[in-house]
Amino acid sequence: MGLPSRHHTKSRTNKRRSHHALSKTNFISCPKCKETILANRVCPNCGTYKGKMVIDVLKGLNKKEKKEKQKEIQEK
Repeated sequence: MGLPSRHHTKSRTNKRRSHHALSKTNFISCPKCKETILANRVCPNCGTYKGKMVIDVLKGLNKKEKKEKQKEIQEK
């Protein structure tokens, strides 16, 4: 089993870790409902991707929730 034969300095370790920083998340606004979403993802609010309807967001809701959601989408 191999073991390190030399001690790595703090500066050498930190140089290696310089690329481990987190990058900023890219948020965009949905062109249909104007809600902020992650880029290149389906909008969870209206179910569209690149201007096309991909998923039906009303499918899993009960009657009252469907009515409220439809009203909300039409207002936007």
